[in-house]
Amino acid sequence: MKLASLKVGGRDGTLVVVSRDLTRAAAVAEIAPSLQAALDRWAEIAPNLEAMYQNLNHKAPSGFPLDLSALAAPLPRAYQWLDGSAYLSHVERVRQARGAGMPANAFTDPLMYQGNAAGFIGPRDPIEVAEETWGVDFEAEIALITGDVPRGVSPAEARAHIVLLMLVNDISLRYLIPAELAKGFGFLHGKPGPAFSPVAVTPDELGEAWDGAKVHLPLQTLWNERPFGQPHAGAGMQFDFPALISHAAKTRPLPAGTVLGSGTVSNADPALGFSCIVEQRALETVNRGRIETPFMRHGDRLRIEMLDRDGRSIFGAIAQEVRVCGS
Repeated sequence: MKLASLKVGGRDGTLVVVSRDLTRAAAVAEIAPSLQAALDRWAEIAPNLEAMYQNLNHKAPSGFPLDLSALAAPLPRAYQWLDGSAYLSHVERVRQARGAGMPANAFTDPLMYQGNAAGFIGPRDPIEVAEETWGVDFEAEIALITGDVPRGVSPAEARAHIVLLMLVNDISLRYLIPAELAKGFGFLHGKPGPAFSPVAVTPDELGEAWDGAKVHLPLQTLWNERPFGQPHAGAGMQFDFPALISHAAKTRPLPAGTVLGSGTVSNADPALGFSCIVEQRALETVNRGRIETPFMRHGDRLRIEMLDRDGRSIFGAIAQEVRVCGS
């Protein structure tokens, strides 16, 4: 099943079911007005949404033509946005470039931060920044949405609480981050808020590419229409999604509608490219002693997408342009 939120209908948007080919949608207000409302009663509501989805895919014509630019993030705002850093080749490269080794617990304790969930960015909305000098970077990731997760859940138990999957661009302002981290209190201005794919999908939409813990497909990033990276999301993920959920719920329950990111998808083989600029810059620093790749500038365009094994878009593409705030 594929779900999306129209921008109309208030801050939580209006929930719609989207056809598998992403061309049509059907209103489901009589079932749930918003995705959060559906998540709050998922066991009761999901079968009705699934029936609408099957009808949309098999009954022609059905629903209405879908304009992807009319979509907000699938969950326009959330109770919680947590982002991990599960791909250690990303962590290792960035740390190596600044002369730091891997921490002793890197292979046993996930990195994770809590970010801005007050208002997520839609899949066609611009990346608005006042200054290019802030170091605008993208981070292509996979994210999930949970149901209600009890405190202290084990990784094995956490699998049952994965409700939906999405793509995410965890936007970073690289030149603002070091001073923030030096304070010892985490991110604030350096992480203005993430953008998400047009639709969120139930895990069964991935077929054999989903094993209950990881997505086994490449994640493609194009920067100004040029391929930048296509690392495989199932390779090099030290901490899978159940492990990340378990880590997040160690001391507190997670409410339905918690969004959790994988961290920048990265592989050990640099020939597959990268999912963020800073990782390429780190490799340039280590191998050549100089940085050649700039960060994004106003007017730059970005596209993040995942295709199934038949070349069809699963989540739709995040397609954004960097703009001056308010332009």
